[in-house]
Amino acid sequence: MTNSAAPVLYSFRRCPYAMRARLALMVSETRCELREVKLSEKPAALIAASAKATVPVLVMPDGTVIDESIDVMRWALARNDPEGWLKRDDPALIAANDRSFKHALDRYKYPDRHRSKPLEHRESGLEFLRELDARLATASQLCGADRGLADMAVFPFVRQFAAVDREWFNTLPLPHLQRWLAGHLTSDLFAAIMMRPKPWAEGDAPIWFAD
Repeated sequence: MTNSAAPVLYSFRRCPYAMRARLALMVSETRCELREVKLSEKPAALIAASAKATVPVLVMPDGTVIDESIDVMRWALARNDPEGWLKRDDPALIAANDRSFKHALDRYKYPDRHRSKPLEHRESGLEFLRELDARLATASQLCGADRGLADMAVFPFVRQFAAVDREWFNTLPLPHLQRWLAGHLTSDLFAAIMMRPKPWAEGDAPIWFAD
């Protein structure tokens, strides 16, 4: 893929949806121009590309737009899947993460924004984490011995939940989940996708991702 033919990825470093898109783009060696978005000052080019204007947004050279993170993952892996992530998928688990767990996570992490009772939603989120821990008791990853699409789609959200109160999270009797999370947090892949670009502005020199 040449420079002129590379897709453009609008991203935000700490967003879990953007993280999982970057994980798939990186492992699939999908070269793209990375444009970091300041969420309080979204660039006009992002808004023009996707009416939702929420990251991630992947814009192809022909103008095609993919603006759902799981779709970015599947597109990237369909073109190149060196670790076989698509073989270790679980659409039902990912849907539970994206719906009920994300609902609880938001209301635990941002109680003022949602006018919520955070401890109630923390407990709701824990139900999902207990299911993950039970699953990880029998395998090192969510769909077997090796990391796959299910792990990478869920991991950024578990990371965000853990970070709300790390001291409390570390005391939880979830040893298999703790091991799994620590492994992904310290992986070379995660380090590679957590670069710190400055927010993009029209006219900036390209920042190449997965180069």
